[in-house]
Amino acid sequence: MMRFSISRSSIFGVLATVLSLLILAEVNYPQLTPQSELAFFAMLGLMLIFLSYPLHPKVTDQTIFRALDFVLVAATLLCFGYILMQSEPIFRAFWIDGQPLGNRAGAERSIDHLVGIIGLVLVLEGTRRSLGWALPLLSIAFLLYAVFGQAMLDWLFPHRGYGWQRIVGQTFLHSQGVFGIALNVMFTYVYLFILFGTVLERTGATDYIIDLAQRLFWHSTGGSAKVAVISSGLMGSLSGSAVANTATTGTFTIPMMRSAGFGRNIAGAIEAAASSGGALVPPIMGAGAYMMLEIVNPPVTYLQIISAAIIPALLYYAALLFIVHFHARRVGAVEAETEKPPPSTEEKMHGIVFVIAFVSLIGFLLIGYTPFRAVSLSLLLVIAVAAWKKETRVGLRGFFEAMRQAARGGVPLVVAASCVGIILGVVTLTGAGTKLPAVLLPLAEHNLLLALLLMMVSTIILGMGLPSAVCYLLMATLIGPMLADLGIVPLAAHFFIFYFGMMSMVTPPVALAAYAAAAISGGGVMQTAWAAFRFSLVGFALPFAFVLQPELLFLAPDGSAAGIGLVLTSALVTFLGLPPLAAALVGHWFAPVNWWHRLLLFAASSVLFMTPVTGLQKWLHFGALALVIVLGYVNWRAAQGPSHPQSAS
Repeated sequence: MMRFSISRSSIFGVLATVLSLLILAEVNYPQLTPQSELAFFAMLGLMLIFLSYPLHPKVTDQTIFRALDFVLVAATLLCFGYILMQSEPIFRAFWIDGQPLGNRAGAERSIDHLVGIIGLVLVLEGTRRSLGWALPLLSIAFLLYAVFGQAMLDWLFPHRGYGWQRIVGQTFLHSQGVFGIALNVMFTYVYLFILFGTVLERTGATDYIIDLAQRLFWHSTGGSAKVAVISSGLMGSLSGSAVANTATTGTFTIPMMRSAGFGRNIAGAIEAAASSGGALVPPIMGAGAYMMLEIVNPPVTYLQIISAAIIPALLYYAALLFIVHFHARRVGAVEAETEKPPPSTEEKMHGIVFVIAFVSLIGFLLIGYTPFRAVSLSLLLVIAVAAWKKETRVGLRGFFEAMRQAARGGVPLVVAASCVGIILGVVTLTGAGTKLPAVLLPLAEHNLLLALLLMMVSTIILGMGLPSAVCYLLMATLIGPMLADLGIVPLAAHFFIFYFGMMSMVTPPVALAAYAAAAISGGGVMQTAWAAFRFSLVGFALPFAFVLQPELLFLAPDGSAAGIGLVLTSALVTFLGLPPLAAALVGHWFAPVNWWHRLLLFAASSVLFMTPVTGLQKWLHFGALALVIVLGYVNWRAAQGPSHPQSAS
C-alpha cells in the first residue's frame, strides 16, 4: 500500500513538472497548434486532478476506488490525446479522411462524438472532485437547455433545440467550448503567474511581506489587524486566490490578532476581507484580469488593466485600515510591547528578491513585453538573483517543488476553465448571450443605477458557487453585449463585474474565504462571514464609484486617458469618504457613534463616493465634507469628556 502511495505521488510530481515546463516553453516559443496545446494542457490538468482528489473524501482508503482514479487517468490520456492527434500536423497520417478535427466541423465521425461525450464526462467529474457540485450542475443545466430549448418558457429564452452530436461538437470537439477562451486564458497567463508566486515563496520573499507589515504597524492601534490587512493584500496580489491567501497568511495573522484582543469571529473576518481584496492588487491580480485582455472591446493592454486597478486597490485597503483602526479602538485591543529586532541579513535578502521581482515585472511590461513574456523573464531573473545567497536559493529541487505546488493550486482552475467552456459553448450555440441583454436593457434603459444593481446581484449570486475568475467570465459573456448600450466605459464595466466576483468570497451564505478563516480562528462560520461582509462593504461601494467616476481608473468618460489633475481630485475626494464610511460601519470614531450619526456619516460618504467631481456636484462634495467635519468634531469632543464605556465586540 505504501508503494502504491509513493507511486501516485511520483506520477503527480512528474506530470506537474511536465505541465509547468510545457507552459513555459509553449507560451514563449509555440510549436503546437492552439487546439493541440490546449488539449495537452487540459489533459495534464485532469490527470493531476484524478491523482490528487478522491472520488469522495470518505472512500480514499479503498483500493477499488483508487484503481478507478487510474482508470480515469487512462481515459483522460486517451480522450484528450485523441484530440491532440487529430489536430497536430505531425500526426497527419492518423487524421480521419486526411482532415484535421477543426476542418471536420459538422461532418464528424462516430468516434469523434464518442470521444467528445467521454471528454465532457471527464471534465464534469474532474470539476466536481476539485470544486464541488455547483459548476458541474450549472454546466449540465446548460447542456439540457441546449437539448430542450423548444420546451422552455418565454422567460427562459426558448430556441429550436439541438441534437447531441451538434452539442458535443460545439462544447468539446472544437474551439468554442472546452478548448475555448477560458482555457486559453488559463494556459497563456494565469498558470505562469501561479508558478511565479510559488517560486517567490520558495525564495522566502513572501516572508518579507509579513515582516515589512509588522515593522510598519508594530505599535500602532490595532497593529496586528493592520499587519493582516497589508500582508494579505500583498500576498493575495501574488496568489490571486482569496481562499488560498486566507489559508496561508491566516495561520499567522489570526492568532496574532486573537492575542491582541480581537474576537474569534472578528479576527477571521478581517483576514477574509483582506485576502479577498488581494486579487484586486496589481501587478499580478486574479485570473479575471487576464481574461479582460481577451474580452474587453475595444481591446486593452495588460499595462492599462493594472494601471486602472491601482487607485481602487489603494482605496480598498485604506478603507480596511481605517475600519480595523476604529474597531481596535472600540474593543480596546492591546498590542504586544516587545520591540521588533532590526532586520537580519536573511530578511534583507528576502526583501531584495521581492523588490526585484516586483520591479522587474513592471519594468518588462513598461518596455512593451507581453504579460507571459514579462513574467517568464522576471521568473528567470528572480531565480538568478536568489541563487547568490543560500538563504534565498531555490535550487533544482526547490524549483521542482515549486512546480508541484503550482500544480496543486492551479489545476482546479484548469478544470474549472474547461468546465465553464461547456457553458460558453452552449451560450454561443443557442444565442442566449444576446437574449439576456435584450431583456435587461429595457429595464435599465432610463436608470443606470438599476442596471448596475442588476449586474451586481447577478454576479454575486453566480460567485457564491463559482471561482471568481469563472464568475467574471460568465457574466462578461452573458451581459458583455449590453455594456456598450449602457453608456459605461467598457473597462470600467468589466472592472465592476470583476470586483463583485471577488466580493462573492465574503458574501453569505457562501463566503468561501470567510469559511477558511473561521476554520483557523475557531469562530462561527456564519458569524465570521457576516462580519467579513460588513468589513468589506467598501468593496461593494467602489465599483459604483469608478463606474460613475471613471477617472479613478485613469479614464475619461469617453474611454480615453483622463487628465492627471482630474484623476488626483477624484481620488482625493473618494479617499476623504473613507473615514466616515469606516466610522459608520464600525460604530466608533474617536468615541462611540450613535445610530443617527452613523446614518449621516454613511450618507456623506456615499455622496463623496458616488458623485463626479465636475459640474454642480462639487457643491454636494463641499456639503458632505462640512457634515463630516461637524460630526467628527462632535465625536472628538465626546472623546475628550468623561470616560465612556467601550462597546462590546
